[in-house]
Amino acid sequence: MPEVPEPAGERSARGLSARVPFQVVEVTGPSMVPTLHHGDWLLVQYGAPVRPGDVVILRHPFQQDLLVVKRAVERRAGGWWVLGDNSYAGGDSTDYGTVPEELVLARVRARYRPLTRDQRSVRGVLSWAVSALRPVSAARSVSRRLRAR
Repeated sequence: MPEVPEPAGERSARGLSARVPFQVVEVTGPSMVPTLHHGDWLLVQYGAPVRPGDVVILRHPFQQDLLVVKRAVERRAGGWWVLGDNSYAGGDSTDYGTVPEELVLARVRARYRPLTRDQRSVRGVLSWAVSALRPVSAARSVSRRLRAR
């Protein structure tokens, strides 16, 4: 689950920011492994249209002060069916059902992998520089390949 502060600026009818459409958030927890890992940073776009397969930021349906990152699998009656890429982590629509459309806040556009302590050599830094910023694809298999090191 990401630590996601509320976007700054004026709020629209969907509860989204009118002035800040993009924001950077940090991922915490294992629910989106192997696509996203604890400590990854995400560039998210508030108010972006969501398509099946997109990784999204949403308000937890039962605990609305908690924001989570999941994959929007399909639109169903009553909202979006969302799943984590890590089926063992739970905390998705298999637990709480469809997520109402108004609780889906943002679409993830890119993943930024921070430099780790073991990447301090010239080779490690060059490897990190080539792979640190990647788009997050709607296809799980493509997103999975982005994590290969």
